[in-house]
Amino acid sequence: MKFVRLFLLEFFRLLQSPFTWLTALATALSPLAGLLFYQPAQAGTMATQFLANPALAGGVCGGIFFALLTLEELDRASRSRVEVLADAAVPPRHLALLRLLALIAAAALCFGVTAALWFPASRRLIGSVFDTGDYVLAYGLFMGLALPLSILAASSAYQFTRRTDLSLALVAAFSGLSLTVWAGDWQLCWLNPSVWALSDDFSNLRIFRSVAYIRLTWLGALEGVWVISWLFVRQWGKGPLASFLCGIRRPLGPLLALCLLAGSVSAWAAQPLVDHSNPDLTVMTFDALSMLEGVTCSRRSAQVFPDTHAGTVSGKAVYQLQNRSGSPQTAALAVNPGYSISSVLANGTPVPFSPGDYEEYNEAMAEVTLPADPQIELEVEYGGFPQESRSMSTMQGRLEISGQYLCLENSALIPRLLNVSPEGEERYPTSVEIILPSHMTVIPFCASEAAVTAVHSDGTSTWSYEYTGSGGILYAGDYLREDIFAGGLSIQFYYGRKHQAVMEAAGAAEAIQAVVDYCTEHYGPLSFGADGSLKLIQSRVSGGGYATNGASLLDEADFTAANLNDQNKGTAPGEVMIHELVHQWWGLANMFAPGDPKDPWSAEGLTCYTTYRIAKELYGEDYAAEHYVNPWKQAVEDYHRNFYVRNPQYLSILPEEERLQITNRLAELRQYCEMPLKIRKAETLVGGEAAMDGILRGLFQRELDWAYPYLTYEEFLDACGLEKEELDFETNCEI
Repeated sequence: MKFVRLFLLEFFRLLQSPFTWLTALATALSPLAGLLFYQPAQAGTMATQFLANPALAGGVCGGIFFALLTLEELDRASRSRVEVLADAAVPPRHLALLRLLALIAAAALCFGVTAALWFPASRRLIGSVFDTGDYVLAYGLFMGLALPLSILAASSAYQFTRRTDLSLALVAAFSGLSLTVWAGDWQLCWLNPSVWALSDDFSNLRIFRSVAYIRLTWLGALEGVWVISWLFVRQWGKGPLASFLCGIRRPLGPLLALCLLAGSVSAWAAQPLVDHSNPDLTVMTFDALSMLEGVTCSRRSAQVFPDTHAGTVSGKAVYQLQNRSGSPQTAALAVNPGYSISSVLANGTPVPFSPGDYEEYNEAMAEVTLPADPQIELEVEYGGFPQESRSMSTMQGRLEISGQYLCLENSALIPRLLNVSPEGEERYPTSVEIILPSHMTVIPFCASEAAVTAVHSDGTSTWSYEYTGSGGILYAGDYLREDIFAGGLSIQFYYGRKHQAVMEAAGAAEAIQAVVDYCTEHYGPLSFGADGSLKLIQSRVSGGGYATNGASLLDEADFTAANLNDQNKGTAPGEVMIHELVHQWWGLANMFAPGDPKDPWSAEGLTCYTTYRIAKELYGEDYAAEHYVNPWKQAVEDYHRNFYVRNPQYLSILPEEERLQITNRLAELRQYCEMPLKIRKAETLVGGEAAMDGILRGLFQRELDWAYPYLTYEEFLDACGLEKEELDFETNCEI
C-alpha cells in the first residue's frame, strides 16, 4: 500500500509539471506530422495516408518528446540539489522505479487522449473504408508502444551515466539509428516500425502481428537493459560500480534482467514472420536440380485448412507417382519456410523424410525417400505460419490469412515437386479443396473456377477447383463480383465489399467495358484472356499487379478514393478508373523497364494518351482538349519555366529530402504530361489517329524478346519513323 501511495504522489506531482503538459500537447499534435511531411508508409491507400503515417509519426515524435521529459524529470533532483533529501525520504532504487512507472502512466494517459482526439479526424479523412479495429491496433502498436520504449531507453541511459548531456546524446544516437541506418531492417526499427502500407478493403492482421512481435521483442530487451541500469543507481554515497556490486547481492534483479534479455534475443532469433532465404537472388539452386530418371507425377491433390484466426495453414497433399526405375529414389519438395512436414506416407506406409535448412526464393527443400514400387501414392501432411521473403521484409502483409482476406502462393498453398517430371507433356493436373468461412469467396488465380461443394454447420464451406500447373496461387476474401462482357471477353470483376461505394461512384463496370472494348479494338486482345474469359481481381495492397492465363490482378491502391481523384490520371473518378485499367495493356501486357526516374518514357505516357483517346471518343474532342491536352500543355510550359529546371546547379545544393521531392514531382510531370503530348505530336507527324493506332497495335502485338521484354522509347520512335529530336519541346508544347 505504501508503494501505491508513493506512486500516486509521484504521478500527480508529474501531472503538475508544466513540462509534462507541454510534452503532452506536443505528443497530441505529433500525428499531424504524418499528414504533412513524415510519411514512411508509401502505398496510396486511404488507411496508409490517414492512419498509418499519422500513427507512425505520433510514435516517433511522441517517443522523442517523452524521452526528453524522462531526462528532465530524472535530473530534476540533481539539478535542484535536493537529491540527498529525496534519497533520505525514499530509497533511490524505489524512487527510480516509481518515476519510471509514473512516466509510463503519464504516457498512457497522453496516448489515450491523443487516440481519442484523432479518431473523428481519421474517420472523416479515410471515409467509407474506415475500420475502428484497424484504428485501435494502428495507434496502439505504432504509437502507444513507442512511448514506453522511449521512456525505458532514456531512463536506462540516465541511470548508467547520471548526466543529462551524455544521456541525451545516447538517446539521440539510438533513435537516429532506428530512423536511418537501421530503417532497412524490420527487426532493428525499435522506434519507427517497418510499415509500408495498410489495406482499406481487407484486413491488416499480418502487418499488425509483425509490428506487435517486434515491439514486444524490443520491450523485453529495453526492460532488461533498464533492470541492469537500475542496479547502477547510486545509493549510500557510493559510485556506480560499488552500487552495482551491492545491487547484485540480491539475485532477483540480475536474474530478471538475464531472463528478459535472453527472452528478447530468443524471440529475435526465432521470429516466425520472415524466412532466411539466400539474399543472392541470382542463385537458383532448386531450379538446377536434376530430374529423377524414371519417376513421374500424373496427378496431385490437396486439402487445405486455413485457420483465419491464427493466420496458420494445415493441409494434406497427395501425389500420384510412377517409379519406373525399379529402385528407391529421393524426391525433393519445396515448402514455405514457415511450414513443417509432420508425416509422409507412401502407399499408406511411413517413409523417411528430412527437412532442409537451406532456403531460396521463399522456399525450403525437404527430401523424401520413395520406395521402389512402380505406383506410389505419396501423402504429405504439412502446416504452419507462412513466412514472407526476406527480400521483401520491409513490405510485409502479402501472405495475409484472415476472415476477410487470404493469399496463398505456390508452395504456401501446396508443396511443390522440384525434381519429378509430370507424366506426359502437360504440367501436373491438380485438384484443391479448401475450407473457409462461408462469407469468403475463393478465387483461383488461373482460368479455373472454384465451386462450393459442401456447407458445414460451423459456418464454413468447402470449395473445390482443378487446374494444371506446378505451382498455384489462391485468393479468397469478402468479395463482390460483377460480370461484364466486353471486347469479346466474359469478365468476372472481383472487388472488396468495403469498396463497393467507391467502385459504384467511379462507375467501375462501365469503365471496364469502355477500356476493354476500346483497347481490344485498337490494340488487340489481352494475351492472358483464356478461352474468352478473364478474371479481374482486386488484391490487398501489394505494390503492383500481375497476370496469368485467365486472370489479372488489380492492386487496391490503384482504386482508392484519393487515387480516383488524381488529376494527373483523369478529370473524374471514372476516368482515373479507365487510366488504371488501361495499364492492363500498357504496363502489364507490355512492360516498361524501371529506368531513370527522370526519363519521361514509362507506362504512364501511353496510358495517359490512351485515356485521353477514350475520353475523346466518349465525350467529344472539346472535352478531351479542355481536360487533357490543355492541362498537359500548361504543365509542360510550367515545367520549362521552373527555376530548378532552368538552373539545375541550385537543385544540387538543396538538402537531399527537398531535392528528391522536387525531382520526383518534375519526373511525374514529364511522365504524365510531357510524354502523352509527345505521343500526340507523333500522332500528327505519322498521319493521324488511325496511323498511330496501327503503330501501337504493332508494338502491342510484337514478338517479345524474353531476354529483354520491355517496350523502349527507341522501339516507339523506330515504329513511327521519327527521330527523338522531332518530338522534343523547347520553351512550349505547341504542336
